[in-house]
Amino acid sequence: MNENKRLLSLDVLRGLDLFLLVALQPVLRAVLLELNCDVLNDTLLYQLDHAEWEGMRVWDIVMPLFLFMSGVTMPYSLPKYKTQNGNIKVWKRVLKRFALLFLLGMLVQGNILALDPGRIYIYSNTLQAIAVGYLLTVPMVLYMKPRMQIVVIAILLVIYSLPMHLHGDWSAQGNFAAIIDKFVLGRFRDGSSVTADGSVLFAAWYDYTWLWSSLTFCCTVALGSFAGYLTKSGNSDRRVTARKLLLVGVVLVVAGLLGGLVQPVIKRIWSASFTLYSAGWCYLLLALFYWWIDVKGHTKGWGWLLCFGCNAITAYLVGELVNFRSIAESLFYGTEQYLGDWYPVLLTFCNSIMVFLILKMMYRARLFLKV
Repeated sequence: MNENKRLLSLDVLRGLDLFLLVALQPVLRAVLLELNCDVLNDTLLYQLDHAEWEGMRVWDIVMPLFLFMSGVTMPYSLPKYKTQNGNIKVWKRVLKRFALLFLLGMLVQGNILALDPGRIYIYSNTLQAIAVGYLLTVPMVLYMKPRMQIVVIAILLVIYSLPMHLHGDWSAQGNFAAIIDKFVLGRFRDGSSVTADGSVLFAAWYDYTWLWSSLTFCCTVALGSFAGYLTKSGNSDRRVTARKLLLVGVVLVVAGLLGGLVQPVIKRIWSASFTLYSAGWCYLLLALFYWWIDVKGHTKGWGWLLCFGCNAITAYLVGELVNFRSIAESLFYGTEQYLGDWYPVLLTFCNSIMVFLILKMMYRARLFLKV
């Protein structure tokens, strides 16, 4: 069997991740907020938002899964490209992809479109986390055996954790990673502003970290690349591969929970315990989809998710950058008098439908944005 055969399960899982991000969550959240049911708010709506600081909710898996799956594809593409084109060309390709992803991240969340140099933020977006994690993971995939990759991941987790523990402050504004971001990024940190006297004011509400957390972003992508190694090398017996993915997932979840006893599980700083715990759930999800689709052969009925999964970057960019509510408002403004407070829900639903239709047309035309 061709070891480079594309994994349908990976495309479907990626599609589910993007569908949740740009379509289902906005609509479902709008509906639940309008229903204002205590039971639904305390259960479903609670899971559709990020943990305030410590802990992990369902919504907190969306970004790690995006990073993880970017790593899964690396063993399939990079070694083959290096063999065919050599070191120089493969690194040109890597650096080009890094630059494009980083720039697109600034386009989405770096405030470039505001055309105000005083409000530009350099490092603040999921695509940039993928770009940095990808760049740091490339040497592992190209020049290291899988066992050595695991050693490097462990070393990176230790390097990340040591100063965090030595500093001893795990609060939102006082942790070591936040201090690094404030010191290095300064006014280019998301949520910052410049006062009249020229000093930088950091917003109390902004508690994401990026620079020091790049070490653990890399670990998430690298753990994804190890999953890619397992699926690529295990095509001869996919049942065994599914069991391996499941086992690794369980081990990582347990490791993350145990690590959480000494280091809080915090997504916003991408703590080492969060890295292990979230990667464990990524493995379990991949194992489930891999077993159901690639092992059991249930390959039909996934077309709607493939529209998202095969054009993930497009789905993310369109979903985050373009607001189609104005189109819906132009067509359905007459319903506002009848829908009342439900009118914004209709606009959000129409926005999600427009995103899906664009992706569906691109999928049918075999148009895929590759970065």
